[in-house]
Amino acid sequence: MGSAARVYRSLQGLFAVYKPPGVHWKLVRDTVETSLIRDLNSLGSPAPRQAIRFLPGRCEGTDRSELTLTAARLPVLADHPLVKGPEFHRLKVGAGHRLDVRSSGVFVLGVGHGNKLLTDMYSCHLPKEYTLQGLFGKATDDFSDSGRLIEKTTFDHISRDKLEKILAVIQGTNQKALLAFSGVDLKSQEAYELAVKGLLRPLQKTPPIITGVRCVRFAPPEFTLEIQCLNETPQYLRKLIHEIGLELRSAAVCSHVRRTRDGFFTLPDALLRSHWDLRSVGEAVRQAGPRVRAALSLGEAEPGQG
Repeated sequence: MGSAARVYRSLQGLFAVYKPPGVHWKLVRDTVETSLIRDLNSLGSPAPRQAIRFLPGRCEGTDRSELTLTAARLPVLADHPLVKGPEFHRLKVGAGHRLDVRSSGVFVLGVGHGNKLLTDMYSCHLPKEYTLQGLFGKATDDFSDSGRLIEKTTFDHISRDKLEKILAVIQGTNQKALLAFSGVDLKSQEAYELAVKGLLRPLQKTPPIITGVRCVRFAPPEFTLEIQCLNETPQYLRKLIHEIGLELRSAAVCSHVRRTRDGFFTLPDALLRSHWDLRSVGEAVRQAGPRVRAALSLGEAEPGQG
């Protein structure tokens, strides 16, 4: 992989890991950071500097021995790994859009100047995608299936057609909100073309917006939704499942939130725990570079500002 210093300088950019459920995002970030520092130090330090030292000796062969000094090139002890310790002690790894403990999926991290790119990524308001698993028939205090039970309800009257009608209403209402926040004329050709291409973006931070939602599995009491959204949190999505249950004259809880896309990163890009190492992260940063630059340059031209 080359010298540790050269590899360290090459760690500049964004990459994604897969955050498992039940693990705090800070632990994920800290684990990645610790692994990178360990691997960097394992590459070895530069050869210690050499210094001229005069070593005492005795000149034999005469009637009496004489003390002499001999010039020798020796390594500087201060450069020895056992003296100065590991070369790398800290590596700044920044976290992108966070996932709470119960959720899982694509979690974007930045290293080096990638920490600034995380800020740029926030400013571009890139969409994210999730898979939500829901369960009809009960309500809890935190909208999850593990929360304190508040109510049990029937769900036999719920059909896929009724669920999809509710989803269509949610999507339509949110699309109007997105148009309003994007700063484009609602009746213009520009608004239509941007909507068709999926390029509508709000001009600033907005409340959560659902840009797309569909049911991909319906097996009551269980159901699964795929959602595209902006400025959401996992807890907001759990509440959305709860509200869908209410609209269907029943109740529902969210059993799992899984992020499948965060901007230009998808599930295939997310490194599993066994690949949170220097070689894998370095390769991920290199491969993501062109996509990151292209997406962020596109995001700089916000709709309605041209």
